[in-house]
Amino acid sequence: MHCVLRLWRVEDADDLAAILNDREILDNLRDGLPFPYTPRDAETFITSLLAADPGRVYAFAVTAEGSVVGSISAVRRENIHFRTAELGFYIARPFWGRGLASDAASQLCAHVFQRTDILRVFAECFAENAASCRVLEKAGFQLEGVLRSSAVKLGRVRDTKLYARVRAGD
Repeated sequence: MHCVLRLWRVEDADDLAAILNDREILDNLRDGLPFPYTPRDAETFITSLLAADPGRVYAFAVTAEGSVVGSISAVRRENIHFRTAELGFYIARPFWGRGLASDAASQLCAHVFQRTDILRVFAECFAENAASCRVLEKAGFQLEGVLRSSAVKLGRVRDTKLYARVRAGD
């Protein structure tokens, strides 16, 4: 299944809230998202993305079958890492296992590499999250290493895996 990436719209708030009111999704994301996640939370998030520096934040709604089914972004780093961006993504549970996240990650990398000077896109996921690891591998990311005891989520110290994809030819 293929997806389409498009800019977020404020009217996507209800769809985004529905996606993020899933504990299993939140349990695999970084901390800071409220639960329950309300349409107002989603509207605030979307508004902040729309106001973000377009040379630093590349954020898109993932759509399939005419609906918002997820989110993907790459955020440019700073200082000596200014030509590197960090990837983040999630897909609504009913759309898991259909290849949408890998397709979205591939599309986002193509967008970033074609339109910016970014050389490297990286992502971290919890080491035991085999599905996210597979998403990244299918999207052309290579495992660079396991970061032992690098995160604390839900009171547990966890390992993360670091994946990266670099611009072709560099």
